[in-house]
Amino acid sequence: MTDIPLRNVALVAHVDHGKTTLVDALLRTSGVFGDHQALVDRVMDSNDQERERGITILAKAASVTWNDIRINLVDTPGHSDFGGEVERALTMVDGVVLLVDAAEGPLPQTRYVLSKALAAGLPAVVVLNKVDRQDARPDEVLDEIYQLFLDLDADESSIEFPVISAIAVHAKAVAGVGMPGEDDDLSPLFEAIIDTVPAPTGDPSAPLQAIVTNLDASDYLGRLAIGRVVQGTLVRGSQVALCEEDDGQPPLRRKLTQLMRFSGIGREEAGDISAGDLFVVAGFPEVEIGDTLADPSDPKPLPRLTVDEPVLRMTFGVNTSPLAGKEGTYLTSRHLRERLDREVLGNVSIKLGETSSPDIIEVAGRGELQLAVLIENMRREGYELQVSRPEVIVKEIDGARHEPLERVVIDVPDEHVGTVTQAVAPRKGKVSDLRPGDTGRTVVTLEAPSRGLIGFRSQLLTATRGTALMHQHHSGWIPWVGDLPTRKGGAMIADRQGTTTGYALDNLQQRGELFVGPGEAVYEGMIVGENARSDDMQVNVVREKQKTNIRTHSADEAIKLTPPREITLESTIEFIADDELVEVTPKNLRIRKRLLKESDRRRAKK
Repeated sequence: MTDIPLRNVALVAHVDHGKTTLVDALLRTSGVFGDHQALVDRVMDSNDQERERGITILAKAASVTWNDIRINLVDTPGHSDFGGEVERALTMVDGVVLLVDAAEGPLPQTRYVLSKALAAGLPAVVVLNKVDRQDARPDEVLDEIYQLFLDLDADESSIEFPVISAIAVHAKAVAGVGMPGEDDDLSPLFEAIIDTVPAPTGDPSAPLQAIVTNLDASDYLGRLAIGRVVQGTLVRGSQVALCEEDDGQPPLRRKLTQLMRFSGIGREEAGDISAGDLFVVAGFPEVEIGDTLADPSDPKPLPRLTVDEPVLRMTFGVNTSPLAGKEGTYLTSRHLRERLDREVLGNVSIKLGETSSPDIIEVAGRGELQLAVLIENMRREGYELQVSRPEVIVKEIDGARHEPLERVVIDVPDEHVGTVTQAVAPRKGKVSDLRPGDTGRTVVTLEAPSRGLIGFRSQLLTATRGTALMHQHHSGWIPWVGDLPTRKGGAMIADRQGTTTGYALDNLQQRGELFVGPGEAVYEGMIVGENARSDDMQVNVVREKQKTNIRTHSADEAIKLTPPREITLESTIEFIADDELVEVTPKNLRIRKRLLKESDRRRAKK
């Protein structure tokens, strides 16, 4: 048995306050990386989209040893769309390191993750990061953190937290509020974690109970279950029982052939893992998140994990456009269903539903960003699909129709406060709080129906030139607010298949904004631009200039085309109307009508 002392701690913070950078620094300081190893920045963000978007999407664990005490570090996402990951991560730990930017102070996401940690009764170590910034104001930020704890009804013991000032990128820290010196390292942070976060409780000799909080897959070992031993000891080679969600079934009994623990950023074989430690086991292809591994002679399941319910849903279908099958590898409904079933196994906050067609699957999630990340992952893996506009999930409460309400906190430069309030008014949003700061920025808090916020993030970033920080989370249910404004312009719809020409586009660019440039493949029913008027318009974008023998200087002037509007996955999902779809392939995004032929659309309207 390995009786080395242990601590389990999660790193929580607002997006971009330096969680993943701090994990890198802790790994380096504790000597996890050998001298010969190449160091990658943000080593825990291993997923391509995490690196590109600069956010953590999946909760991950690593382990370091400090003064003969092993510390399991769980890095969590900051976005509430990935709140399912945060909630699962907190069930694995006994305390949190709350990281706050010393200039920006606690932001919306800080509130979200801290509220979850306080609800779980976890003690916190507060780290003021980036104290070397020119605009750092650590004393004021610390006051704001105390205020945040009070706002969240923290008890007295929770408010007596240690404070560490750090420059994570240089792996330096000092206790209290101050500036780390040349010779300082991260020792004060390690000591604060060891003093504040309690050692795990649980009797290693009691009957086994271990909860599965995450899943992974290995090419060699198949599905891997990751979680925490609550009591008892997991021993390699022994029999264990898997208690699944369906209460009617007897537990599966199986020999534990493969047992691993976290070591650095990797995993190592273990003979046994006792109460309080984190585990990785293989050999249970049926395992799902929330299952319990228990003593086969007396299998008692632990309470299942609960996460916030999905609030948005959209449909994923087989690509049926005339250009289908030219770019992707996985094209059929069987491929789509297998991929989505795989996603649900590892992602507790996504739910699948049936539709009237076997080729179309309904996917429900926590927010637009979460669904967009899933679609982007699928297109990178070689899938072709078509997706619908997201719609909110409605509930009947006391016989009346209710829709989800979101609480939104937006941090913007002072000059853009009017822009925000004007943008949110037609979306039935109400401002509940305005807090001007000393840094030339104001925090605007508002409540709006989830439906009204579809597409709001990109509109806000455009209007504020990318300077706004926005965070939203589910805040309950409100009676249906009625119709909300949709896009202003109608669609410009290609009336035939072919390749776009500069001549045709030049004639059309006065009529609206184009999504395509010259030389692009189009088909009948594909949307090639937004009309300046509100009605849909059939256009010929493949027309070539007639060859005549008359030449005039003015007629032959070079065509000057305005660059087409750049379309992203998020912007297309927001743009489409109910009778439109986004065609997603590994190389292209196209917007199309559900019914491609104009005669079919006319008949459907009647």
